Amino acid sequence: MATPTEFRLPRYGEDPDGTHPPLGYPGYRSTALRHPKQDLVLLPQMLTEVTGPLLGPGRLGEHDNDLTRQHAGEPQGQRIIVTGRLLDGDGRPVRDSLVEIWQANAGGRYRHTGDRWPSPLDPNFDGVGRTLTDSDGRYTFTTIKPGAYPWKNHDNAWRPAHIHFSVFGSAFTQRLVTQMYFPDDPLFSQDPIFNSIPDEKARQRMVSRYDHEITQAEWALGFQFDIVLRGRGASVFEEEEDED
Repeated sequence: MATPTEFRLPRYGEDPDGTHPPLGYPGYRSTALRHPKQDLVLLPQMLTEVTGPLLGPGRLGEHDNDLTRQHAGEPQGQRIIVTGRLLDGDGRPVRDSLVEIWQANAGGRYRHTGDRWPSPLDPNFDGVGRTLTDSDGRYTFTTIKPGAYPWKNHDNAWRPAHIHFSVFGSAFTQRLVTQMYFPDDPLFSQDPIFNSIPDEKARQRMVSRYDHEITQAEWALGFQFDIVLRGRGASVFEEEEDED
């Protein structure tokens, strides 16, 4: 029987067509260089691959889930609190799962050697965090709302503000990656990554919801973003990693 930390296969069959983006999407030009051209080869998972490494609380630092407190000074930008629940296909909480995020700073720049557009780096913001879900499947991060940034996919291309999410089961072989967007972003209409999701309802599951109950007075805005692993209400997950 599956333990609470495993990604249990639901009673449903495949996720509905249009839930996830295709591996190759003409509007997102770099997928032509990234997606496989031949059938995938299934490699058996050995015991060490499904039992390790351990992803428990001993791996977490004091401020790993508060990206505004990881340096001596405070980062620039609008503080936000992002929280939600990690759920399986039947709506049950997935406990003790490692959730990681990475994002650009308030000016829309990543702390990455490949990101060199002329927006300043913030010396007090790394843009990475992680936490474990609690007994109710809930995670919480305090961070800075990321800015939009340019990329060279098409003419005058800008990516909407977003945060990357990675969720783990009990091992590296049980990993899913998605992106969280913010409500009413004016850049949605011209973003090929967002629009690569064929089903509009599935696409909207990548958009967080402003929550005034989570918002802290004179401190931070609050946003809700649940992640559903499988089923009719599944979140949209990337088929392969990318740097955008």
